[in-house]
Amino acid sequence: MAGKTVTRADLSEAVYQKVGLSRTESADLVETVLSEICGCLASGETVKLSSFGSFIVRDKGERIGRNPKTGVEVPIDPRRVMVFKPSNILKARINGENIDGLDD
Repeated sequence: MAGKTVTRADLSEAVYQKVGLSRTESADLVETVLSEICGCLASGETVKLSSFGSFIVRDKGERIGRNPKTGVEVPIDPRRVMVFKPSNILKARINGENIDGLDD
């Protein structure tokens, strides 16, 4: 299932086509939205986009891992990870289902 990858340029072009802003304004708008989302996530906030899903930052504690080549145990440092949880509407749309008339 090798699909096309959507890039920032693709998003900017879609904004240009559908909203009617100039290409430069469309690119700036996309950059501003992505920058705001990144900033919120970097500060540990959850970003929830209705009918799309939520980006959640979680803290993972230190744990012991194992080097697969040597089998030697190695400590894995604590870190923060980002998780995306799709909304039920997005899941249904991906599976071709129509929920309450939400059809394009």
